Amino acid sequence: MEQRAPEQGFSQDGYIIDQDCFHALRYRTMPANINSCGPIAAYNLRRFLGQDPDFSQVLGELEGMHLWNVPGPTLMTVMRPYLQKYVPGIRETVGREEALAAAARSRAGIFRYRERREPHFASYIRLDDGRFRFFNVADGLEDAAMPMSRFGAEHLLGGTVIVFTVEE
Repeated sequence: MEQRAPEQGFSQDGYIIDQDCFHALRYRTMPANINSCGPIAAYNLRRFLGQDPDFSQVLGELEGMHLWNVPGPTLMTVMRPYLQKYVPGIRETVGREEALAAAARSRAGIFRYRERREPHFASYIRLDDGRFRFFNVADGLEDAAMPMSRFGAEHLLGGTVIVFTVEE
């Protein structure tokens, strides 16, 4: 039976902004509202690139790439090859300062970091005014525009930071 993503949780321009809306979908044996930040970030980046992805297909493909069907978040060993498949030329940068610098030069990307001590993926796109639009960061920041420096100061507060970037 095919899963369908709800219309709520999407911005008017079609990005997924609210992970909490996906309680009726499953991802890695759990309700997707708990652990789908990776698929949401991948969906949003692909949408920005004009690929018109289907969220249920993104969920299914990422789930199928995991070796074990157990509860948990999207693993980096799955996210890397998924992004390399759909985003040719994507670049990975590790380290907080290095990631922030790479992201500030990019058109769009996905951060992997810890949000409130939990592993988290959040996608972003560059706006015309030089700020960045971040999706699904945290409650209250489902769709937020801010400078990259502010995002770093408020959200990249500990643990390993990785960013996947799409260059200019």
